[in-house]
Amino acid sequence: MSGLLLRLAGPLQSWGERSTFDTRDTAGFPTRSGLLGMIACALGRRRGESLEDLAPLVFTIRIDRPGIRLIDYHTAGGGLPSGVKIPTADGKGRPEGKGTVQTWREYLADAVFTVAIEGPDTLLDEIRRALIRPRWQPFLGRRSCPPDQPLLLDVTVDDPVAELHQSLPLARQVTDDDTEVSVEFVRATGDPEHIRSEIYDIPTTFTPVDRTYRPRPVWIEKTMLPADLGVRRLRDYPARLAAYVRERQ
Repeated sequence: MSGLLLRLAGPLQSWGERSTFDTRDTAGFPTRSGLLGMIACALGRRRGESLEDLAPLVFTIRIDRPGIRLIDYHTAGGGLPSGVKIPTADGKGRPEGKGTVQTWREYLADAVFTVAIEGPDTLLDEIRRALIRPRWQPFLGRRSCPPDQPLLLDVTVDDPVAELHQSLPLARQVTDDDTEVSVEFVRATGDPEHIRSEIYDIPTTFTPVDRTYRPRPVWIEKTMLPADLGVRRLRDYPARLAAYVRERQ
């Protein structure tokens, strides 16, 4: 096995990049920490368990559809009696008149990403089996964001990154006049001219109350792909994808 291909699609996705306290943002693409968390979930890893064996994994992300950014406004604690207040950091209840907690949570709606995963064959085979029969339900960044199926494209490919460029159907509509389509790729390495600012998405611990991350550079490159990878009608995409999987199993 030389690599795996994932399809990340669903009504909503959210890949936190700088989420703190009341504002829960999302990056415009799946983060490394989000992808490792999804894999760890499928493997049955508990929060706080070591992720060192997953460090060799390399992700290349093709942004089929960037989606639409939505903000969901939440409140909690409003109207609770004085003895059941939301606790503050010092363990006391929130003061009178300030019992309601507000949060703003960002999501990507109708986004589709395809991901090539490269790494040691033994590790990839373990991940493949886990994604086929996950220990716990994988989700797209947040537990409220279940993935569409298929999540894992269970195919045999020699070069998963080349599949993103040459063969894997693109979840995007094209016209009869198009010969090429511009698609963004998110890479772990690349030309410094395309470098994005550092993103803190290398997890050092996934413990529930003390999650820490290290920074890494991210390269986002626009690449022209053959329009034949796209579809004339979006409703034709599932059939194209199913045919692609059948041909490579």
